[in-house]
Amino acid sequence: MNIKPIKTEEDYKTTLARIEALWEAEPNTKKGDELSILAILVENFENEKFKMLPPDPIEAIKFRMEQAGLNKTDLAKFLGGRSRSTEIVNRTRGLSIRMMRVLHKKLHIPAESLLSETTSKKKRAV
Repeated sequence: MNIKPIKTEEDYKTTLARIEALWEAEPNTKKGDELSILAILVENFENEKFKMLPPDPIEAIKFRMEQAGLNKTDLAKFLGGRSRSTEIVNRTRGLSIRMMRVLHKKLHIPAESLLSETTSKKKRAV
């Protein structure tokens, strides 16, 4: 077993090929242990190389609403009224810390998503 850190794209591809060759290895064997270690190395490399940014907060809210079968009236209950929830969804008002806490607690939206930067719309001149 000659295991080394994955530093380059070539190392990554070589390691994936080795994992494929070891895929049927029995647990608690030399090959099974090698497979486990290589999988950890690949996971660490992918986490560094292909970092996933949290989704836009408004998109996270819309996604969760769709998942839970909620509408804008339901959202208004969490955000303090229909006009406020409309402003949030239309990106003319930002989320307050209180709103983020409520959405996290009641709708189980990850706090990391709610805290990320959102794309705001400019207010139209009247």
